[in-house]
Amino acid sequence: MKKTVMLKKKYEFKMLFSRGKIFYGTNLTMYIFKNKLNVNKLGIAIGKKSGKAVDRNRIKRLIKENYRIIEDGVKCGYHILFSVNKKCQIEKIDFYFVEKEMKRLIKKSEIWLEGHEKTCNKDN
Repeated sequence: MKKTVMLKKKYEFKMLFSRGKIFYGTNLTMYIFKNKLNVNKLGIAIGKKSGKAVDRNRIKRLIKENYRIIEDGVKCGYHILFSVNKKCQIEKIDFYFVEKEMKRLIKKSEIWLEGHEKTCNKDN
């Protein structure tokens, strides 16, 4: 993730949950909030009731890898949070399902660059 910083602080997650714009998918939910930085911040939220630690970490890796692949097509200056729905069956989620769902949510939120013309600078 060369142009993206991970969200780690509790107050950042709370701010996104309370003031972020929500986009729903079948198993993923995306929250976005415009920031004043020239870099995107990515967060991943998955509850303990979703499965065991091995399964939760696998989903986190899938989301990070898919975002890394498509991050050149995402506009700069946003906090982005992907949350996994509690009732989804984690064992059945694979790489291509996450890719399809993430692209659909990003395009739905209108932060997708069609021509990939803009680039982010990691000055901050």
